[in-house]
Amino acid sequence: MCLATVYKESDNTVICRNVSRIDVDGEYVLIRDIMGDETRVQGKILMVDLANSVVRLVCD
Repeated sequence: MCLATVYKESDNTVICRNVSRIDVDGEYVLIRDIMGDETRVQGKILMVDLANSVVRLVCD
C-alpha cells in the first residue's frame, strides 16, 4: 500500500500523514488517513508525487 503525506504549499506544513484516499468536492479536498480520520481543506491539489508519496495543496 502506498500512503502519502499531504503538505500545505505556502509554508510546507504537514496537513495529514498516512493518507490513503483523497477526494475533491468542488473547492474542497477531503483527505482520509489509514485510520479513517477525515480532514476537509478548502483549496486545490497543486502536485502529486507518487514515487515519493507527496501531495501538495494550495489552501485558501
